[in-house]
Amino acid sequence: MTDGHTSLGMPQLPAPDYPAEVRARLEADAKEIIARYPGSRSALLPMLHLVQSEEGHVTRTGMRFCADLLGLTTAEVTAVATFYSMYRRRPSGDYQVGVCTNTLCAVMGGDAIFEELKQHLGVGNEGTTDDGKITLEHIECNAACDFAPVVMVNWEFFDNQTPESAKRMVDDLRAGRPVEPTRGAPLCTFKETARILAGFPDEREGAVEATGGAGPASLVGLRLAKGENPHHKIVHPRGETASGEGE
Repeated sequence: MTDGHTSLGMPQLPAPDYPAEVRARLEADAKEIIARYPGSRSALLPMLHLVQSEEGHVTRTGMRFCADLLGLTTAEVTAVATFYSMYRRRPSGDYQVGVCTNTLCAVMGGDAIFEELKQHLGVGNEGTTDDGKITLEHIECNAACDFAPVVMVNWEFFDNQTPESAKRMVDDLRAGRPVEPTRGAPLCTFKETARILAGFPDEREGAVEATGGAGPASLVGLRLAKGENPHHKIVHPRGETASGEGE
């Protein structure tokens, strides 16, 4: 207002409910989640993943749904949903491309990758491309420092990246071409990833069997603790395989 008075605005209306058929389906899934825990409140984190799998981000409707089923206030649910970065609060892309910019990845080229991708995609941090395919963000340590610099797509690893390889990868994702992580399960959409994180099985053929171990530098301490003497070279040029790796 311009007359010297402070305007607090109109109070926000309650969030709308899901359509009946959507709510019935989510309630069935939610009851399965809640049954895993001795106290229903403990089900909130996977429940937030569940509602995120419905719309691709956690909406006010999703938070109201969680509050209703868990006997919480919407304020309590909102406090959790806004605390963890894994929960999106606005529409985002099919593929969350996260570039690690923590210390080691940054030194090894993570900052350069992030800057190149921002220019290449025409978006800033947490921005989504116009086609709705890619949301770009810088993220903290992925616990894969021996593969630095690391990029993650929907939480799957793309190790030892360069600006050029990262740009090819996002171009392939936008074009619908097959993209394979360096290790781990094959890619799926962010909504599908959210459902898996809610605790439901990944029913894609071969996805559960797909895996990827730690790199040689990560395993040195374990091998020394076992009395083994790692004979292979620990630090090696990017793209080369150290002798004895995987033995």
